[in-house]
Amino acid sequence: MTILCLAGYEKGHDFLREAKRQGAAVVLLTSQSLQHTARWPLESVDEIFYMPDANREWDRAQTLNAVSYLARTRVFDRIVPLDDFDVEVAAMLREHLRVPGMGETTARYFRDKLAMRLRAAEAGIDVPDFVHVLNHARVAEFMERVPGPWVLKPRSMAGAIGIKKVHAADELWRIVEALGDEQSRYVLERFVAGGIFHVDTIVYEREVRFAIASGYGKPPLEVAHGGGIFTTSVLERESETARRLVEENARVLAALGLVRGASHSEYIIGRDDGRVYFLETSARVGGAHIADLVEAATGVNLWAEWAKVEVAGGKARYTTPVPRRDYAGLVVSLARQERPDTSLFNDPEVVWRMDKANHVGLIVRSPDPLRVRDLLADYTARIARDYHASAPPQDRPGH
Repeated sequence: MTILCLAGYEKGHDFLREAKRQGAAVVLLTSQSLQHTARWPLESVDEIFYMPDANREWDRAQTLNAVSYLARTRVFDRIVPLDDFDVEVAAMLREHLRVPGMGETTARYFRDKLAMRLRAAEAGIDVPDFVHVLNHARVAEFMERVPGPWVLKPRSMAGAIGIKKVHAADELWRIVEALGDEQSRYVLERFVAGGIFHVDTIVYEREVRFAIASGYGKPPLEVAHGGGIFTTSVLERESETARRLVEENARVLAALGLVRGASHSEYIIGRDDGRVYFLETSARVGGAHIADLVEAATGVNLWAEWAKVEVAGGKARYTTPVPRRDYAGLVVSLARQERPDTSLFNDPEVVWRMDKANHVGLIVRSPDPLRVRDLLADYTARIARDYHASAPPQDRPGH
């Protein structure tokens, strides 16, 4: 079996390693801008090719031609996108080369925030009220009917990139006017106050084989726009909140049609009504070191499991690992120091330290969720005092 992996950003090292361990030939197509900086596990990569890129974005026609050229002398059995921004390109390539896997229509449900909301709502899943920023009369009617504030979201970005909180109609119309021809690429939704959660999942043949629910400290949007500190921690598994999230997540993935692979999905539990609202999902492993958090708590490496289900491909048995039942918490922040010294965070529960310039990050693990919570609160306060820096929010990838 030959797997073509697409990686506009450097990530998915463990996917590459596990795919190779499973006996696959691994071909990596990545961004030319990473050629001299990325530390790919080359011992697990049979061939590596570079695409010209602008801000890690590849020209679709060039990519199609390049992969088709490679396919003259190679048979690609799987095409796997290692980052959110690669999902649509991978679907386009599968359609053209007729390679098994998610096609372009289904891929939209995991990339396009409008498509996923429409599909979820049709399936009876709660989503915040929303409107496509297309017909101005409908947008105006939405703002009259749904009280502000609202959240303006680009349909195909990732994380909090490009998201704006809007408080008044005249403010929204100024933003829409400035967007010009780009405005149809946005969705406007009701801002729902409440806690933000995520569920990280492995699916095989439409069956959820592994799922774990976690809760963010501050909402990611608030961190991105307010310059806060990012935290998340695994929820108590038998809690009502965790059970509701895992159950709702299974409904969402079934409705959107995920057959196999990894997924990171986000939800809000409304402060006023207690309802679980679906926010967004993806067909890939979550970013921001969430995979490291999951592995710390459970021993399950989401990247490796994704590789296993891709290789199995619905034709072989996939055995889910038995997860450990510890708890873990993650804290990450920009740092004033280029190489921050974290040696003073010396509790035995520390199991991971971030190694990235001008960043500080730690993961703690314990069988006791209260201990994780206490450590996370202590570390967040200390990082805010001694390390934390902030930067303007991103409008586009790489900015």
